[in-house]
Amino acid sequence: MYRFLLTGRWVLTVLIALLLIPACIRLGFWQLHRHEARVARNNLIGASLKAAPVPFDSLSPRPGFHVPGDLTWRTVTATGEYDTAHEFVVRQRTAADGGTIGYFVITPLKLADGHGEVLVNRGWVDSGSDATQYPPVPAAPRGTITATGRMRADETSASSGIRDRGGLPDRQFMLINTAEQAKATGATLLGGYLELASTDPAPADQPQLIPAPDHSDIGPHMAYAIQWWLFAAMVPVGLWIMIRREARERANPAPDTPAPTAPPIPAPAAPAA
Repeated sequence: MYRFLLTGRWVLTVLIALLLIPACIRLGFWQLHRHEARVARNNLIGASLKAAPVPFDSLSPRPGFHVPGDLTWRTVTATGEYDTAHEFVVRQRTAADGGTIGYFVITPLKLADGHGEVLVNRGWVDSGSDATQYPPVPAAPRGTITATGRMRADETSASSGIRDRGGLPDRQFMLINTAEQAKATGATLLGGYLELASTDPAPADQPQLIPAPDHSDIGPHMAYAIQWWLFAAMVPVGLWIMIRREARERANPAPDTPAPTAPPIPAPAAPAA
């Protein structure tokens, strides 16, 4: 009854189905792992943002220090005076609205304990009408201040996907990178940088602060995983339905339809006498 499965067409059909099942299962687990990684990242960010602030230089003790993933977003503080002479901006950065392109304002902060300097991302400003000129930037507070914010790792082209390039106007860069700035200025910059959330005392004017990252969205990966597993379950069901239909059609072939016959041609009538 099922000898037709040995034909070339059906052998190929069954082989494709057998390959689709593990492929769909594997893709489902891939999406599940992405879901788990997203949840773990959100939990880490949430815990880091809620943690009590610690001094920046207690986590990043030296120049060239690579900030690991479990310290990224950790709440940190830095006390000292801004080094406005070495302030710079980072191009092509998005405002809090997610659509407006401008600059991040980065100002080094000389630590009061003398352990070096920390790059502080003071926030976002509009690019203005001339991208070849340094943009209007609210002045950094004078005197000793305490900056509180989120610890971030140095940006590189590999980690950020941003292509570093030369030939930019004075004090404009593409990346926030302490090694690059230390080479340019000779300052002792601790690895990583501080993404500002608040300043004590609060300044009268400042760039637009960067909002804390959203760590509530888990993404669609779990739904995608379930879809792939449903596809894996549907493949054998669909294959069995196709096989049964083929078997029924072969067991009960449709009767041949007789060819239509033309109506008889009437004989011509005899002529009248």
